[in-house]
Order: sequence, then structure tokens, then C-alpha cells
Amino acid sequence: MAFESLSDRFAAIFKKLKGESRLSEKNMAEMLREIRVALLEADVNFKVVKSFVKDVEEKALGQSVYQSVNPSQMLVKICHDEIQNLLGSENEGIRFVNGGVTTIMLVGLQGTGKTTTAGKLALYLREKMRKKSLLCSLDVYRPAAREQLREIAGSIGCDFYSLDISDPLKIARQAKEKARLSAYDVLILDTAGRLQIDEALMDELKSISKEIHPEETLLLVDAAAGQDAVNVALAFHEALSLTGAIMSKLDGDAKGGSALSLKYLTGIPIKFQGVGEKITDLEPFYPDRLADRILGMGDVVSLVEKAKEAIDEKTAEKEANKLFGGHYDLEDMLRQMKMVRKLGSISSLVKLIPGAPKVSEEDSERAEKEMKTFEAVINSMTPYERKHPEVLKFSQKTRIAKGSGKTNADVNRVLKRYEASKEMMKKFKGFGKKGGFMGGGFPKI
Repeated sequence: MAFESLSDRFAAIFKKLKGESRLSEKNMAEMLREIRVALLEADVNFKVVKSFVKDVEEKALGQSVYQSVNPSQMLVKICHDEIQNLLGSENEGIRFVNGGVTTIMLVGLQGTGKTTTAGKLALYLREKMRKKSLLCSLDVYRPAAREQLREIAGSIGCDFYSLDISDPLKIARQAKEKARLSAYDVLILDTAGRLQIDEALMDELKSISKEIHPEETLLLVDAAAGQDAVNVALAFHEALSLTGAIMSKLDGDAKGGSALSLKYLTGIPIKFQGVGEKITDLEPFYPDRLADRILGMGDVVSLVEKAKEAIDEKTAEKEANKLFGGHYDLEDMLRQMKMVRKLGSISSLVKLIPGAPKVSEEDSERAEKEMKTFEAVINSMTPYERKHPEVLKFSQKTRIAKGSGKTNADVNRVLKRYEASKEMMKKFKGFGKKGGFMGGGFPKI
């Protein structure tokens, strides 16, 4: 996961400081050295590291951290602010045209995921902002590039436009006219990439930009590219005056140094981040939230947003009323597990909870497997058995085990977990109808 190694290093540094009643010049120097090493190992540009450490030291001195009774908390706050400054003060969204077509041109090298991201962006704009997009491929070089975007557009129910000609400028010109005449809100242009930056690529992109005048020129950068991503951004920015960047594959880079370096060295804001391979795995880039995650503070806002998207508010309230009313059966337990699985993997959810213990990928996979087992077992029961599991005898358990492809031990484990969850619900019964506690049904990690 992104920034995992850096987050672990910061956690170790601040844990060591918690044992200090006061901050001395000696342990301050040691802490700054460890921060410097942690950032460099995370592939953060050395210029950024030098500036970051200097700013942290100056603010620590300026805020009298040496005399603070809790130097660890003070330094966490200072480091949080400085990380957020590196990433950008706030999320910068798409600049839309009032009453017209907003043109977004995606640029970048091959392999960064431009074509897939074009589809992700179109889906995001429709689902989150109610914008109707027209997808257009300008890649006349890569085999089947246009067909790939056409298929992506079809899979998300988005309109697609291209021409069977080899002139990307003419395609772009006619696509913009099509978008204008058909009253689209957004035109997304997927441009051609190269394995490396060359003069022909830049000349082509500059001619398209000069002709089309896109409101947004967004660079796709691969998070795993490290410091090379900054060099690529500088080259594209010099030629095209980029308005922002989309950081792809951020979920798969444990270091994340390119994200911390990009804005500081280029001035280009990161507007979106790719967090997975699914077409829905595109999120706005929030510097403050990412700073929270890096320093182990969780990200409650993102967790709440995920819950709102995955769980209907009326359904959640209905479930809460049932649970706090004292009713809890295996069907309720099954619904809870499905709700949790909609929010994402166990490990990804735990990272958003402040103070939660770290969960390894192995533990997460084991919990996911356990939930699937529970679901298979419960689905093999009759509706009556789900509502009245106390009637289950050995013969019925054997039937359920065979029907689910599991064992009698699996069935007993489900029932044991159900009884524990039921007892937990009794304890929360007096918390009120709108307490919204949705926790007890999924397996322990």
C-alpha cells in the first residue's frame, strides 16, 4: 500500500519520542536524522527532504517544543503540516466551463494507464458530479488503442468518439465540435504516449493543445516511477503548461516518494489518485487526508464517505433499529458482512481508523476468506434456520456443510461467532435507536 514503509518509519520515530519527557538538542538531532533517512528511503527527492527537515527544525524551535510537556504530539503536528504543504494545501478539482464543454486532455508516457484512467474519470464525473462526458481517443499509433477506449466506454455506459484516420489533430477538432453540438458537459481526450519523451510527441501534443485550448491538461504519472516521475512532469509542464496530475498506481507503491516530491518541485497539483485496477478506483487527491494516513492518524472522513456510498442511509437506520430493538439473527449477520465487504478490504479499512492496530495482508486475506466461508454456510441454510439457528441439529449441520462445500466445524464456527455477536448486540441495546452500530457480524482478525 502507498506510503506504508514511510508510515511505519514515522510511527517508530514518534514512538521513541513518547518515552522522552523533554526534547533535547541531542534527541532532536537524532529524530531529524531518522526523518531524513526515512524520506530518502521512500524515494523523496533530496531537495524536498532537505527543505522538509529544515522547516520542521525551524518550527520546532519557534514553537518551543523543547519546553513542551509532550514533544511527541507537538512534532507530529508540525510534521503533519509540513507533509501537507509538500502535497498541496487542499484538493484542486476540475475547473469546469459554465454553460459549455469542458475539455480535459490526458497526457503522459506509455504504461501509466491513460486509457483506463480516461474511463475512470468519465465514470467519476458522471457518478459524483452528474457530468455527461464524451470519450475520444487520439492515439493513432498504438495497436487497438482506440478499440480499448471504445470497450471501456461501453462498459461504463459512456459515449465514445473517434475517426478511422491518422491525424490526431483533426480527430480532436471534430470531437470538440461533436461535444459542443450534442451538449456534452465534458470532452475527455486520450492522447498517444511514448516509451520516452521525444520531440515528435511534444510537438503533436502542443499542436493539439494550441488548437483545442483544453481547460485541463492532466499528466498521468506512475507512482512507482519514483523520482523519474518528477523529471517527466517537468518536461511535460514546460511544453504544455499542465494544470494538474493524476497519480496512477498509488495503491501499489509502498514508498510514495513521487507524490511527496511532485507538487513541491513542479508546482503541479495532484488532482486525482488511482487506488486500484477497478474502473471505480479513482479518488480525488486530498493532501490533508494523505498526511493523516502517513502519520498514522487514520482518515475518518474517507471512511465515512465510503460508508455513505456503499450503504444506503435508510437501510442503515433500519438495520440499527432492528439491532437495538433486540432482534439479531443470521440474516442480519449476513447483511452486515456484505456491507463491510462493500467498503473494501479489511486492511484498507483499518488504515482509515485512527489508532487501529496494523493488519498484515495475510491477516486481511484470512479474514476475507473467513467471511466468504461464513456467507457460503449461511446461504446453505433455509430461511427458517437463519432466523432460528437454535433448531439446528447434527444432521442439519451436515446437510448445510455439504451444501456449502464446507465442514461441520465451519458450520459450528459460524454459529459460535453468531452467538458472540448476539451477546454483543445485547450490550449495545441501550445505546439508542440511532446509534448506528453495525459492527458485530464479521469474523475476528
